[in-house]
Amino acid sequence: MQLTTEQLAQFHRDGFIVLRKFLDAKQCDNILRMAQIHLDAKIEPIETEIGYDSRDKEYRTSVTDYSSHAEEEQIVVRRLRQVYKRDALFKAWMENKKIRPILQQVLDDQVVITTAHHNSIMTKMPYLSTATAWHQDRRYWRYSDDNLVSVWLALDSETSDNGVLEFIPGSHKMHFDEKQFDDKEYFSDTYEENKQIIATKVSTDLQKGDVVLFHSLLLHRANKNSTDKPKISFVYTVKGAKTEAIEGTRSSEFPEILLPKV
Repeated sequence: MQLTTEQLAQFHRDGFIVLRKFLDAKQCDNILRMAQIHLDAKIEPIETEIGYDSRDKEYRTSVTDYSSHAEEEQIVVRRLRQVYKRDALFKAWMENKKIRPILQQVLDDQVVITTAHHNSIMTKMPYLSTATAWHQDRRYWRYSDDNLVSVWLALDSETSDNGVLEFIPGSHKMHFDEKQFDDKEYFSDTYEENKQIIATKVSTDLQKGDVVLFHSLLLHRANKNSTDKPKISFVYTVKGAKTEAIEGTRSSEFPEILLPKV
């Protein structure tokens, strides 16, 4: 399976593309069941809602220190980290051969899984989740270039009510000043120049099995979950083989998986 010429042009223009019903419902349900087991048991490494804003999200410690918080059962998990090694189901999706030709297209290179970033089961728990502010993933990562793409899998329906992704089309090609970001590197929604950019935001409801590919520099955000049901999604990031992690940074601390061409 490959993108059409029009779809590929859309990705490069907008910085994202939605692949409808890409993964079948049975596989999604199997992944979701295993994710729920890890979430219920709070199997480390995890990120919690309590610690989400304590530092920028890619450079916090990956292991929660429960001694500094309330009772463990009150901890709300925001995401499971390092899912590639957690279970064969997770690994199989990240190495899925059906999507690989598409990733080769958008990267124009051989595909490499970067386990240092994303590589996560993302959650937004009912009423307890927080909104995710506007940001570019690449601002937290350290690579030789920007040829990185994230793969977001909806394991159930995602809407504005439970925190579906919102994007600013074309923002991966925009040039920003540091003053447009706050001290936590989020794109400020109070800065006057940013307001016109944010006004162009778009979102689209996702259903189980839908996949979103988005560029590492694309501005994106999500609402908190105001429904009665958890929203659980799977996200991992790939890069081109020519893109190198900068030594001595978090981006170089975890192994990379070079996937054979298909």
